[in-house]
Amino acid sequence: MDLDQPPRPKYDGKSQGRRRRSPSRTGEIDRQRRRDRSRSRSRERRRRSRTPDSGRRRSPRGDERDRSRTRDSGRDRERRGERHRRRDRSLSADDESSRRHRHRGHHRRDEHEESSRKRRKREEEEEEEEEEGGHKYGFGDRRSRPRSRPLSRSRSPEYANTDRGTPLDGKSRSVVKRGAPLPSQDDSFAVSKGEEPEKPKEKPNYGNSGVLAAASNQVRQEDGSVVTLKYHEPPEARKPPPRDEWKLFVFKNGEIVDTVDLGGRSCWLVGRELSVVDLPAEHPSISKQHAVIQFRYVEKRNEFGDRIGRVKPYLIDLESANGTLLNKERIPESRYLELRDKDLIQFGLSTREYVIMLAPR
Repeated sequence: MDLDQPPRPKYDGKSQGRRRRSPSRTGEIDRQRRRDRSRSRSRERRRRSRTPDSGRRRSPRGDERDRSRTRDSGRDRERRGERHRRRDRSLSADDESSRRHRHRGHHRRDEHEESSRKRRKREEEEEEEEEEGGHKYGFGDRRSRPRSRPLSRSRSPEYANTDRGTPLDGKSRSVVKRGAPLPSQDDSFAVSKGEEPEKPKEKPNYGNSGVLAAASNQVRQEDGSVVTLKYHEPPEARKPPPRDEWKLFVFKNGEIVDTVDLGGRSCWLVGRELSVVDLPAEHPSISKQHAVIQFRYVEKRNEFGDRIGRVKPYLIDLESANGTLLNKERIPESRYLELRDKDLIQFGLSTREYVIMLAPR
């Protein structure tokens, strides 16, 4: 008796049901089942690897499309087989009739052979067209092929005998598309008679001509001479509010020579033309109309997207000969530059310094 195996229980005649299997027999059965399962899985993997779309998950719509394509291809094969059978029957009938009527003459046989050859050729061409159409439009589906459109009956005689509308003379004529409306009948008749059509009347132009602006920029002096201003205020020109007290301090050799309150107007013209300027400067290097200090209303958006508008001073040089300096640097011509508190301005080669300051509130 093997000591490694447990003793078998004795059968007392009272237990019902099937007889128990030995552990060794059960282990062999389990191993056989596992082996069969692994073999079936390997066969399933090999079967899936042979199919081209095994790695991808198929959608119900794709399965339905594959089934429809399979049905179409099978239907096409059935049609081709039926056509072959009809052709074979017709050929056999032709051969039988040719044998029966062979005594009538060789010319009848030649006619039958020619007709059968033509029929065979026609059927082969139809098969080739079907195969080409199936490859091009998807598994031989006749419904997806484009149908040839018949020629329109309303076509002119010169296009009647052509396939695609090419005239008989061989020259292609393109359709002229007109973007503008067609001319009137009177103009067409005038051109046909050799006359010139009537020119359309010029419509009134209500745009700005610039004459009023030029007249508003002219200043007539007492002696009758006219001085044209080089600068015109922009639409956003505003006077500074009373709470903002902007002042201009004029320094010469480190001492304050003059103080100008800038809150009285929106534009301050600097130059030597005493009849038009607001801040006269007598230095010969300064132009007659040298520069302008302009107050403008400017809107900006804050971090919350709200519009905040303020009136700020700006400096612009009027294409002067010797230029304008802002904080010891020359500024570009005809361009607004914002002025800030305690900025230093110099005009031309003059030693005077103009300091703009905002009074504290």
